[in-house]
Amino acid sequence: MEFIKDLLHNRIFVAAICGWFVAQVLKTLIHMWFNRKFVAERLVGSGGMPSSHSATVCALAAASGMEYGGGSFQFAMAAVFAIVVMYDAIGVRRETGIQAKVLNEMMELFDKMGKEMSVEEKLKEFVGHTPLQVLMGALLGILIAVTVYW
Repeated sequence: MEFIKDLLHNRIFVAAICGWFVAQVLKTLIHMWFNRKFVAERLVGSGGMPSSHSATVCALAAASGMEYGGGSFQFAMAAVFAIVVMYDAIGVRRETGIQAKVLNEMMELFDKMGKEMSVEEKLKEFVGHTPLQVLMGALLGILIAVTVYW
C-alpha cells in the first residue's frame, strides 16, 4: 500500500499519466466531433489527434526537467526517450498505418472481384501520427507537466 501512496505522490509519474489520460480523452472527443459518433476504442487506441504517446513522454521529460534540472541524468534520459518515441510515431508507426490502409483497400477490391480472402478483419489503420498530431501531443504534455508543478 505504501508503494501506491508513493507513486501517487510522485509528480513526475502523475504528470506522465495525466498527459496520457488527457490526450486519450481529447482524442476521443475530437474523433467524435468529426465523425459524429462515439468510438470507445479511441479511449485506449493509438493514432489520432493529439498523440497520447507524445503527451505522455513530453510530460515525463518536462516534469523530470522541472524536478531535477535540465542538466540532470533524469532529464537527459526522459528527453532522449521522448525524442525516440515521437520519431517512431511519425516514422515507422505512421508508415504502418498507411500500409494497413492500402492493404484494406486491396482486400475490399479483391472481395468485390469475388476472390476469397482468409483475413477475418480489417487491419488497424490508426497506428501512427502526423507531425501535427505529435506536436500537439508534445505541447499538451508539457502544459500538463507545468500545471502539475504549478
